[in-house]
Amino acid sequence: MRIRCPFCGERDNGEFSYLGDAAPRRPDGLEASAQAMHDYVYLRDNPAGTIRELWYHAAGCRSWLVVTRDTRTHAIESVEPARDVARARRSGEAA
Repeated sequence: MRIRCPFCGERDNGEFSYLGDAAPRRPDGLEASAQAMHDYVYLRDNPAGTIRELWYHAAGCRSWLVVTRDTRTHAIESVEPARDVARARRSGEAA
């Protein structure tokens, strides 16, 4: 599988580290219940189809990326810098 890094261009997936689903949001550790923290850490879906994932370009620019990928075919639809996704998420919450 090849991943097109927005900063370095197309690279082999061996240059990247996979973190997992990009959707879960960490509960506030001071306000969250033990059950909410447990669910965040241990309970994850394993969908067959399109998912947004976090990848780290360890052997390149060292950027976190959000990769939209089909888990059945490994076809990559898009790659975005994670900071841009986080900024868009925050501005959407502020609206």
